[in-house]
Amino acid sequence: MAYGIYKTKRRDGSPSYRVSFYHEKKHISIGSYRSLSEAEASLDEALRFYDDPSVTIWNFASRLHHISADKAVSIINHRDRGVYFKTPIYLMNGYFLYFLQGMGIYKFDNDDLFYYSTHRILVHDGHLYVNDYGSQYSLFQRYGIRSYAVAGTDYDFANGDPYDLRYENIIVKNPYTGVRAVEGLRLAGFEARIHIRGYYSLGTFKTPEEAALAYNKAVDLLWSHGFQKNYTKNYITEFSSEQYQTMYNKITLPDNFMRFLNG
Repeated sequence: MAYGIYKTKRRDGSPSYRVSFYHEKKHISIGSYRSLSEAEASLDEALRFYDDPSVTIWNFASRLHHISADKAVSIINHRDRGVYFKTPIYLMNGYFLYFLQGMGIYKFDNDDLFYYSTHRILVHDGHLYVNDYGSQYSLFQRYGIRSYAVAGTDYDFANGDPYDLRYENIIVKNPYTGVRAVEGLRLAGFEARIHIRGYYSLGTFKTPEEAALAYNKAVDLLWSHGFQKNYTKNYITEFSSEQYQTMYNKITLPDNFMRFLNG
């Protein structure tokens, strides 16, 4: 066996060739392969990425044949920056890049470096998320943006770049559940709506906080009438407890929603 290649067996008894080696006292695991020739080619490519300065973070993809793109990013960052991450991170000056295969290159603040070096970004139906303590969390929840919020309506990017997820570039327009901005010739403001067996409109309000309050009141009424659904109520920091209760009492919900409750 060549240096860094170890023969093992799969569960079905077939041979497997595991590739790993040490570089600057850091253990680098490349992966497992079905044939010795594949393993040797992967080892050669990984070592070449360490040794060949002409391979950069910007052109490595065109030279990639045997190892994963994630592993290539980790190796090049280790070579250039002296730090090895298990996730595909490349350090820049004041921020870092996260190479998400098939999705693009994302920018993050260094404040998030520890989190994303230990949590891999995943994709499902075009939504970015991480697994944390056995649950899935949208990337945008870290910015106070609700899951499945709509870009351009609920949040926006200051420089127009949707791949720039640094905090200064994120503009949160609507942090509340059950609220959406509406614009029209006769109507403009923030609509509150709630999903029961379909969506019920709860009215349109001047501010997102008032609409969020209407949503909370609808949730309270549904629960008090025995409707069992795990709604998430809004936490509204703009109101004191007294202001919250005063405005809560003034809100009148639409007749169709009240008829549903009474029915």
